[in-house]
Amino acid sequence: MIDLHIHTTASDGTWTPEQIVTGARSLKLDAIAITDHDTFAGYEEAKPIAAREGVQLVCGIELSTKLQPPGAARPKTVHLLGYFLRPPSPAIMEWVALQQQIRHDRNVELCARLAELNVPVTIDEVRARDKSMAGRPHFAAIMVEKGFATSIQDAFDKYLDEKGAAYVDKHDPSFAEGLRQIREAGGIASLAHPVRLNRHGRDEEDLLRQMVKMGLQAIEAHHSDQPARLRDRYEAMAQHYRLAVTGGSDFHGDNKPGVQLGTGREGNVNVYKKHLERLRALARA
Repeated sequence: MIDLHIHTTASDGTWTPEQIVTGARSLKLDAIAITDHDTFAGYEEAKPIAAREGVQLVCGIELSTKLQPPGAARPKTVHLLGYFLRPPSPAIMEWVALQQQIRHDRNVELCARLAELNVPVTIDEVRARDKSMAGRPHFAAIMVEKGFATSIQDAFDKYLDEKGAAYVDKHDPSFAEGLRQIREAGGIASLAHPVRLNRHGRDEEDLLRQMVKMGLQAIEAHHSDQPARLRDRYEAMAQHYRLAVTGGSDFHGDNKPGVQLGTGREGNVNVYKKHLERLRALARA
């Protein structure tokens, strides 16, 4: 079994890269990918530990992008997973650093929006949690500690999600740009958790077809938020559009308490090594 979607303390997870590696070893996972948001730092920290512990580690990243669906009034946030079976290029490292600055600018604006709502969270408090990659889960944790929310989910529901009172849109790159950056850097681009596109039937398939035409190479059929019927649907779509299949728990530690490393939510994630072998074949092609 493998897990190709894992977050560490380098972005919005609560387990350190070392804890991820040792946890994977104890679970006897065949391979893992660290896919932190907008950073390779967690992977770089884990690399020597994985070598020491005998854990097969894949370099990954998760990018937030914007895509305009056909007939939609506004762009849709779409997450892309990039997998690098050889080292990512210096060009994407530089581009990722730019995304980190965009993330910081959004955090500053979010602090201002919360202050207007009499929910004081300072940028210094946020940066104390993570100097470069702090995001909304860090805001949520601070808000719970200060008594402005009862839980991480409550903080998102009231303030931080798209319908929350303090929501600030992040100036994400376009889907096409995210795809281009991953592919030009030698990576394989996979659509993350397609269930979150919130599209159904023909609308969902039309959107996937649009992505495939733009250069999408894989789809995350296995994910903690996707029950068996959706897993089967996405695997069928992958076969129809000749996409590779990826999958993982989307593990965040305490920030997603119902999701377990390797197995997802109540054991609903079971990703086999053959999917990683397909990615390796794509990387060699």
